[in-house]
Parts: sequence; structure tokens; C-alpha cells
Amino acid sequence: MKRLVICSLVLLFLSCSESTTKSPSEIAKVVASSFFSKDESALKKHTTSEGYASLITVQNMMPDSDQDIEVEILDEAIDGELAWVKYSTTYDGKTGIFKLTKENGQWKVTSKGPREKGPF
Repeated sequence: MKRLVICSLVLLFLSCSESTTKSPSEIAKVVASSFFSKDESALKKHTTSEGYASLITVQNMMPDSDQDIEVEILDEAIDGELAWVKYSTTYDGKTGIFKLTKENGQWKVTSKGPREKGPF
């Protein structure tokens, strides 16, 4: 009986501790949505400190918008701990590219170098 209880507790712990790692595309969609809706807490959660600082600088120059912005993922490329996601939004119809890196096992949007080009 004691063994059954211990096994049950171990299984319960393992099922509750499963990591819900989101894909680079899922993170890119969250970041783009939170960027346009000016949800700084969501933006900060899914970006590196450099990525957050870069996005906040651009966001502060944008006018407020009350329209719902839709994000469409166009392409994704993953190479180990680095990923690139190409997306478009209904905000201006232009495409954008996010560079993502893994930080503590989670994908996060980070900033690109001055002349850094992704795979697209």
C-alpha cells in the first residue's frame, strides 16, 4: 500500500512538472502581439534583456492603436539554440523577422546585430 502511494505521488509530481516549452513561432506570435498591444509584462517575459530594451525603444516611438492586431507566422528556421521567425501583422502589412535564442531552456526574442542577417 505504501508503495502504491509513493508511486502515485511520483507520477503526480512528474505530470505536474512537465515543461510547456513553446516553439519559436509561438513565442514570436506572443511577442508581436504584446508589442503592438503595448503589454510590457508579456513582452518582457518572452524576450532577453537586450531584446526587450530594443523593442521598448521602438514601441515608445509608435502611436497608440485601438485596433486588434493579427499576427501571421510566415516562416521559421531553427539551428540548435538559435531560431529565426518571419511574420507579418495587420498593423502595417509589412513583414518582420525575430531572432530567438534559448535562455534557461525557453525560447526568447533577442536583438539582432547591426549587419546580422537571418536565413530569409
